Amino acid sequence: MEYSKLISITGLNGLFELVGSKTDGAIVKSLEDKTTKFVSSRIHNFSHLESIEVYTIRENVNLVDVFQAMGNSKEALPSDKDAAAVKAYFQKVYPDMDFDRVYASDMKKMIKWFAIIKANNIDPKLSEEPEEETEEA
Repeated sequence: MEYSKLISITGLNGLFELVGSKTDGAIVKSLEDKTTKFVSSRIHNFSHLESIEVYTIRENVNLVDVFQAMGNSKEALPSDKDAAAVKAYFQKVYPDMDFDRVYASDMKKMIKWFAIIKANNIDPKLSEEPEEETEEA
């Protein structure tokens, strides 16, 4: 499974693999319980993980950069129930994060999502965009 196929769906917990799309929604597979279902776009919004950015004290970074820092860290993942422990974890693992604009709920979500990605052996990396070939006249 590729990181580029992962989506988050408003109102539903966890992460999903985008299996197929229709004009009125998408067919998704849960990474936690492996169930496949149709989700209506009239009720839910879909966010590709590749398109999510995180506020930092410099330029915004893609979520994959935070996931890679988490993967390279020797720090143990904190419980997503303890907001103070989650913030302390990110202060060690990704100190450039703008803690005034990134909410505790967002940091908890990143912890949950990273655990799901690790459990499914998914390598968090952006898909390569094909380079355009230049023609010489």
